[in-house]
Amino acid sequence: MIIVTSLTKLHARAIKWAVHWILKILFAPFKLIWLFAKHLALAFLATPGILWRVPVKMYRGLVKARNWLLDKVNYLEQESQKWKTTFMMLKSPYTLLIKMGFTPNMAVSLLIGTSAVTGGVVVNETILTEKSFARGNSGQYVTDTSREIPVVWDEQFNTLRVDIGATAIKELSIDSVSIGDIFAGSTVGNSTSVIDVGGVGSADTWLIVGHLIFEKNRCDTLLLTSIQTNELVVSGNVSDGQSLAMGAGAHIPRNVTMGHHSSVMSTTSGMYDRIQISPPTSGTNGQVDTLRISNAYTRGGGCWLHRIKSGKISILDNLVGEGDGLANKDFQIENSVTATSITNNNNVEFVVALPATLAADS
Repeated sequence: MIIVTSLTKLHARAIKWAVHWILKILFAPFKLIWLFAKHLALAFLATPGILWRVPVKMYRGLVKARNWLLDKVNYLEQESQKWKTTFMMLKSPYTLLIKMGFTPNMAVSLLIGTSAVTGGVVVNETILTEKSFARGNSGQYVTDTSREIPVVWDEQFNTLRVDIGATAIKELSIDSVSIGDIFAGSTVGNSTSVIDVGGVGSADTWLIVGHLIFEKNRCDTLLLTSIQTNELVVSGNVSDGQSLAMGAGAHIPRNVTMGHHSSVMSTTSGMYDRIQISPPTSGTNGQVDTLRISNAYTRGGGCWLHRIKSGKISILDNLVGEGDGLANKDFQIENSVTATSITNNNNVEFVVALPATLAADS
């Protein structure tokens, strides 16, 4: 009886074990299908988040790297310009003193360095005889040969003339100058213009400029003729009558690059009877990347910009007039001036009289 009972229990366990594995084998495919469907659904739900986060994260990393690189480049450019300006100022003590806020007369007095010797005065002859563009001396400067020292200078003539040849100029800056007969006893000569910037028609030349900036100047008249520019900005000018007839044109953006041959010419606080910037050599256009004339106080003649091809021209915040009434249009832009993009705003007509002459030492 005991043996029969044991065999019965063993048989029941075998049947239970067999049924368990049979059911497991039968349901195994359904379990695999369920797991596959589950993981597929989870992957489908996670995909949009991955597709969104990965490009955004990659873009933010690229922006961070780009900003880091640009910061380093800007820092190096600023440091390079600071060192260049420092060396230029050290090379020209007169300019250094002017930058420090001394008046031209005070700067000259400090540089001359006088000393009494047997009742006389000994003067530093080098300072008196060495003429240069940076010190505000007049004369004829030729960019192909001598940019800083005049090739022609005569104390009887007080014109600042810059002849631009085949060698391009990175920057030409004239700031805070007095021109014409603004001082008592000064004269303009036979010319009708005190500022003449542009190409020479008889030599068939043009002045090529990346950006021409004519700002905060005082002119009897201001005339723009025969100019082609990609962008023209005329803003904030007050004139004793104005006629602004510039037209639309299709002109390419321009800039001037010449590698190590280019240079910077900068002057401030000079006094001249006339300023002329032109390419006089037949068939050779002059090239300047940035040409800036700022804070020029003139009288006795007009300001004339002509035969210029430029990337951008900015005529900003100038005072124009010779007291002859609004009907005479002292500020004129002729229809030979064309631009792809024109900004013309806040230019007003107002009675502007000639300024009084000043004492030479004022």
